[in-house]
Formats: sequence, structure tokens, C-alpha cells
Amino acid sequence: MKYYFLCIAISFFGITNAQNCSLTFLGEITDFHDASPISAATIYIKNLDRYITSDIDGKFKIEDLCEGDLTLVISHVGCETKTVTFNMNSDLFKEIALEHHIEELGEITVKNSVARKETKTAQETTIKSKELAKYSSLSLGDALKEVSGVSSINTGNTIVKPMINGMHSSRLLILNNNVRLQDQEWGIEHAPNIDINSANQISVIKGSGTLAYGGDAIGGIVVIKPSRSLLKDTIFGKTTIGGQTNGRGYNLTTSLNSNFNSGWFANIQGSFKKNGDFKAPDYNLTNTGSQSQGLSIRAGKKQFESGFEIFYSYVNNEIGILRASHIGNIADLVSAINTQEPLVIDDFSYDINFPKQDVTHHLIKASYYRRFKNFGKLSLQYDYQNNQRFEFDVRVGSDRNKPALDLTLQTHTLNADAILDAKDTYKLKFGALARYQDNFANPDTGVRRLIPDYERYDFGAYITSEWDISDELLLDAGIRYDFNRIDAKKFYQTSRWEQQGYDQDFGSIVIEDLGTQLLTNPVFDFHNFSFASGLKYELNDQSFITANYALASRPPNPSELFSDGLHHSAARIELGDLRLDQELSNRFSASYSFEKKRLNILLEAFYNHISDFMFLQPTGIEQTIRGAFPVWAYQQTNAALYGIDFSANYEFNDVLSLLNKSAYIKGDDLKNDTALIDIPAFNTINQIKYTNPKWNGFSASLKSEWVFEQKNYPDYNFETFIASTNQTVLVDISTPPGAYHLLHLYSDINFDITKHTKLNLALSINNLLDTNYRSYLNRLRYFADDLGRNVMLQIQLNY
Repeated sequence: MKYYFLCIAISFFGITNAQNCSLTFLGEITDFHDASPISAATIYIKNLDRYITSDIDGKFKIEDLCEGDLTLVISHVGCETKTVTFNMNSDLFKEIALEHHIEELGEITVKNSVARKETKTAQETTIKSKELAKYSSLSLGDALKEVSGVSSINTGNTIVKPMINGMHSSRLLILNNNVRLQDQEWGIEHAPNIDINSANQISVIKGSGTLAYGGDAIGGIVVIKPSRSLLKDTIFGKTTIGGQTNGRGYNLTTSLNSNFNSGWFANIQGSFKKNGDFKAPDYNLTNTGSQSQGLSIRAGKKQFESGFEIFYSYVNNEIGILRASHIGNIADLVSAINTQEPLVIDDFSYDINFPKQDVTHHLIKASYYRRFKNFGKLSLQYDYQNNQRFEFDVRVGSDRNKPALDLTLQTHTLNADAILDAKDTYKLKFGALARYQDNFANPDTGVRRLIPDYERYDFGAYITSEWDISDELLLDAGIRYDFNRIDAKKFYQTSRWEQQGYDQDFGSIVIEDLGTQLLTNPVFDFHNFSFASGLKYELNDQSFITANYALASRPPNPSELFSDGLHHSAARIELGDLRLDQELSNRFSASYSFEKKRLNILLEAFYNHISDFMFLQPTGIEQTIRGAFPVWAYQQTNAALYGIDFSANYEFNDVLSLLNKSAYIKGDDLKNDTALIDIPAFNTINQIKYTNPKWNGFSASLKSEWVFEQKNYPDYNFETFIASTNQTVLVDISTPPGAYHLLHLYSDINFDITKHTKLNLALSINNLLDTNYRSYLNRLRYFADDLGRNVMLQIQLNY
């Protein structure tokens, strides 16, 4: 009997098992963007440990499945591998979307050497992490000179502002991890608050062709990107230690990156730099030391369909200003110009005394994105920036330790962007921006506030498009509108108010008459329209051409509108003008690129016509309690800037190569039929490089930098009477210094310490021959020579 019941039980369970394993799964694999079928995708069925492929319609079928979880691992060439799990309790049909746009995966690729371009038709050059490593102890402005056509305008050797095709300050837009930098960048003496060690790649875009970032970038855009997040379980980092002879400086930077296959990531980076007084070939440059600290933290989760990021950046720079540049009056300026050595030369010191700057910058960013099927990607971002700027002059008495300038700038920005890329043939991007900014100028300095209190409101919207007309031709175009409002509270001396004619034009903005002073409330609204269009045409597999037109509009910044005070290191009084209107730029550009196995050539040309171009011009002399000073006032004219940038690299063989980078630019004041001020002279850089991979990747290069004398410049020289000598003298503030030629040496070598640890040793010598020279674009050229020889040793450990 028991055998009878056992046979019945076995039969019953057998029937039950057969019934539960007769399920069918139908799948269809499609493109995430446009729902088009993906054929020949590989499907690994984990439960059955076997493989199948999708048919020409992207479909596949799995039969005889049992109840429970079904796990599939789906992969295809050019797609991100995807793992999905379904609960099978009946027959099931599912559509499975894969990302089939390779460029979208650039964010999570493991190939850090790949350059990520921001544009398709604009003149863009990328600087990769290997090149940036050379500038660990230097500044952003120094690193950007790797790009042909990019120079810098300096205040001494530590305040370095980037200049692209003759444009700088508010005409350049700088983004740090997709956040537009707001750090009182108005004046020449305000350098960007960026720690170069936090950058993994930098893109330099000439002109305003990228409207998503802003429509006022008449000169260009600098995009600074951190390291990529990787979809793999890994932890890595690097530590760099450096030292240099000039300034007896030292620097330390370290970073640690952790990534997970799930998409989570975290990065932390910190750096410290310190330099004492720098040295020209023949003397010390007293009070030119600097100290800098930087910290950045990133964390978040990034997957293809969604992700978020939290980012914090901190930078503090304390910068000494050449003591000899602190001028007491016009007589001191004349004496400094006519004397070959600085009027103050002391022994070397690490002390940073007055005059100096002390600037602290905080940046906080939170961002989120999500991709939607058959639509595209939506991104939201909020960022907050706090910038505290102190500028100290040499003062006496109870005001000795008070800053002459004390500004706090706070900025809140909200961005929303959408990319519609469901179709392969075109891409549409649009977005909107809202920004609130508050500037507080502390009145307790005891000095007339150079920049007043103000609030600024910005609203912007843009739309851009990109079309693949054919395999060879790509077109893009975009339009942007920005509204800007500046609401300020400013005191004017009654005499200055009437002298400027403001009593006739702006009488309605006076809110209180204090006799010798007037309290005013100027409110300005600016409506700015921008447009950009370009094309890229592939001539063949080795070359292509691009052409671009950009219309850009830039409103005056607070310095141009409201400046009203004495800049001691410049020995001049600077005056803004309430009548200034926005600049309007029409920029035409074209480029030709050729890349062969051993030869790369890039030729770029541009013409930029700017209506109502704003610039500083001397207008006379003013007597103050400190003495007589020239007055420089903001003016407007029509300007034309045009030039050619050229770069070429030729490899003679596997170990020897030759590089050339040259740039020519000319700037014309069309109204006054003269040249524009502060335009770079023709310069050319030639470098010969030897590389031997068999010698632990040893490389050595010798670079020749030749800067010609600027022959095209405006004559703003003037005569003045010096009471102490009872003479009328010529004050030559315009004549550029002569041409100069410098040699620079760089070499490095790599060692494998362990399987995952590498050591890089780098030695560089700038100004190898210790040449005396003065740069036309250095604001302190009246007072001292530029830097002499500097030997730098850098040790970098990658682990």
C-alpha cells in the first residue's frame, strides 16, 4: 500500500513541476533615446547559464521557464551593459531599453585620457590632466597659456588673469564644475579663485559660441572639469610635492577618489602653497610672497538614467603686492618709471606685508539629472558662492591694519536644462537661469568705497540645436535672452556729481542730500540678446574645417559703472560712468584642422567687431591729500579685434618631436583711429621634445618663447608739473617695453613602485638663462623686472 501512495505522490509532483515550468518570456530591446530596435544584442540568461541574441527587430524569446526570478544580463557593442530581473508567475512581455549613444557614456568611461569636447563647431582646445600636472605650483592663468592665442594680464607674478584673443576679466566666463565663477572678477588685479590642482581637464572655447553657459562671454569660455566618476569598484589617488628656488616656495597637494559599480562616488582634494619674496635676475622683489589653501569635496551617485552630485570648494589666497608699486604721488610714479630698479629692495622674507590681498572663496553646488525614454535628459542645479575680498594698502596710525577695500559678494543661482536627443539626426537643448547677487562694501575701512553696495538680479533662457546633415556636415545654432538688473546704493561727492554732469542726467536717483555728499539709488535694467551659429565639415579622414558666427551682448559690470577711488599700486584714480551701455560683439571665426600619423596642424582665424567697447583711458590729473594722481575714466568706443592662432606638432620619429604655437592679434579703436590698450604682441613658442618609453617613459623638452615688442599701442602719455622739482615732466605710461626671448626646460621620468603605484619625478627650469625682461601685459612693469630663473622639482605619487 505504501508503494502505491508513493507512486501517486511522485506523479503528482511531476505534474505540478511540468505545469510551473511552461512559462514564456518575450523581450524587445530598444534604444533608450528613440525606441528603435537593437538587433544582435547578447542576452545572458543567468538562471539557465546560456546565451541568446535579439533578432533584426530587437526581439527574443525564452521558453519553458519556471516560476520565480528571471535575471538577464544584456550587452551590445557601443551600449552600457544592463542587468535586469523579472518575477515570473505567468507569461510576460517586457521592453528593455539600452543606451546606444556612445558619447553619453563619456561621463562614466574609464579612459581618463579621452578629451571631452564641449562644442562641435566653436574654436575649442582641451588641456588634459597630464599637462595640468606641470602647473601644480602655479595658477590657472599660467596653465591656460598652453593654448595658442591665450595669454595673461598680470599684476606682478602671482595675480594672473587669463586673456583669450585680447579679452579678459568680465569678457571671459569661467566655469568650475559647471558653476559660473562669481568672484569680483571686474578688475585686472582680481585673479580667478581656482585651485588648479582640482582640475582634471580644462576646455578653452574662443568666443561666445556656447550659449548654454551665458551670452556675455565676448572673449571666450573656460570650462574646468573635475575627475570623472567610474562605474567600477575602485579607489585611487595621487599626492604631489614640489619645491622651487625662486621664492623658495613649496607646495603639497593630494587627492583620493572612490568609485563603485553601483554608481556611487566620492572625491576629496586638498592643496597648500607657500612662496616667499620672488626675485628678478638682479634684485629681490620685496613683498611678493603668497600663501594659498584649497579644498574640494565631491560625492554623489551617477548612473545612466539618473544621478545627483554634491560639491564644495574652498580657496583662500593671501598675496603680497610689490612694495615698490605703492606710489605716494605722481612724482613717485615718474621716478619709478625712470629708474631701472625698484625704489624698495629688502632682503628675502616669507612675510606678506602691506600692500596685499586676502581673498576667500566658498562654493557649494547641488545637482540632479534624470533621463526619460524617447525624450532626453533633464538637469537641475543650485549653487551658492561667497566671496570675501580684503585689499590692504600701506596706511599709518589707527588705520594701519584696516583694509582699504572690504567686499563681501554672495551669489545664489538656479539652473534648469533639458536635452532632447531621441533622434540621431538632431539634438535640441534648452534651459533657464535665475540668479540673485548681493554685494556689501564695508564702510568701516575709512576709505571711500571703490565699489558700492548693490543687488543684482539675472534671468536668462536659451535654446540651441544641432543637426547631422550628412556624415560630413554638422550644423548648430542657438539663441539666448538675458535680463540683468543692478540696484545700487552709492555716495557721490557733490563736486564729482556735478563735474560728471550727473545733476542734469540722473537727478531723479538722488535720495538724500548731505551737503558735500549725495546718497543715490541707481537702478539699471539691461536686455541682452545673443545668437550663435556654426558648421563643421569633414574634408576627409584627416582634416576638417569649422566656421562660426556669434552675436554677444555684455552689460557693464559694477566696476565700470561705479568705480570711484584711488588704486595705489596703479598710481591712478579710477572713475566709472553711469551712462555706459552694454557692449555688442559680432565675432566671425574659422578654423582648419589636419591630423596625420606624425603631423597635426590647427589654424584659427577670427574677426570681432565690438560696438560700445568699454575701456579705461587717462583723462587728466587730480590733486588729493596724498598728492597728484592721473585720472583714468571708463570710456566707450567701437573696436575691432582680429588675428590668427597657429599650432603644429611634427614627430620626426618615435622619440623626437617639434611643436610650434604662434599668435598674432591686432586691436583697433575705430572711433579714435588708434590702437586699443593692453593687446598682446605677436608671440611664438617653439619646443623640441625627446621621449623614450624604454627609459621609464623619460622625456625632456626645450622651449623657446619669443615675445615681440608691441608696436601698436595708444599714446596716453601726459605732462604734469612736479612742485618739488619745479619742473614740467612727461609721464610715459604708454610706451611698451622691448621684445624678449626666454628658454624653458622640462623633463620627467616614471618609476613603477608597486603594481598599482607609480612615481613621477619632474624637473623644470623657467627662464633658463636668467634673462632680464618686462612684459607689456604686466601692470607692475613700471616698477620692476619680471621673474628671473626658477628651478622647480616635483614628485608625484599615483596610487
